[in-house]
Formats: sequence, structure tokens, C-alpha cells
Amino acid sequence: MAFASGWRSAIRGTMETHEVATMAEKLTGNARKSALAKLPGWSEVKNRDAISRQFTFSDFNEAFGFMARAALVAEKLDHHPEWFNVYNKVEVTLATHDAGGVTERDVKLAQAMDRLAKASEAA
Repeated sequence: MAFASGWRSAIRGTMETHEVATMAEKLTGNARKSALAKLPGWSEVKNRDAISRQFTFSDFNEAFGFMARAALVAEKLDHHPEWFNVYNKVEVTLATHDAGGVTERDVKLAQAMDRLAKASEAA
């Protein structure tokens, strides 16, 4: 279960009374279509409620740098990708396990990754 705020405190068992635990809701119907339309380059994973994308960089250093920057964003969002790296390629799969599929958290992380990849191209 994800926490709206103070998740680190909640994990340590010191959740304050004003913090409310919330579960991310799985995107369905028009909300899902609208969200996925904002993610060019991402595709739905066959036989699974998840989205994926492969990023290609000029070399390993650039790919690993992207992963390091994406990891910092993922940590801030408390939402961590499944990913795989070989040399200049990074394959990413996003799904919110607690919700059993794609949520707004996945969309936000995908958009952040797209911005990071684009910034790598511009550098």
C-alpha cells in the first residue's frame, strides 16, 4: 500500500494521525485511454496490465546516467520501475503492483523518464 504522505514514517510505524494511507487506483476506460495517449513511445504489455518502453542512448554511460537520474525521480515518487539494461539500451516496464495494473503513478513516472531521455539527447 502506498501512502499519500509520510510513507517513510509509516513504514517505521510512526504514522501521524493526519496522514492517510491511500491505494493508487488502476486506470480503466476513458481515463486509461486518455493517460496512455499522453505517452508516445510507450506500449501496453501483452498478457499483463503494464506499460513498457525501450530507450536507446549513444553509449552505456548515457544509458546508465539516465537510469541514475530516473532512480532519483522514482524514489521521490515512491514508485520503482522494472528495468533491464544492456549497453546503450534500457527497457522499462511500469505497473503499480498494489493496484494490479497501470495507475496515474505509472503515467507520472513514464512522463518523467521521457523528459530525462529527451534531456540526454539534447546534451
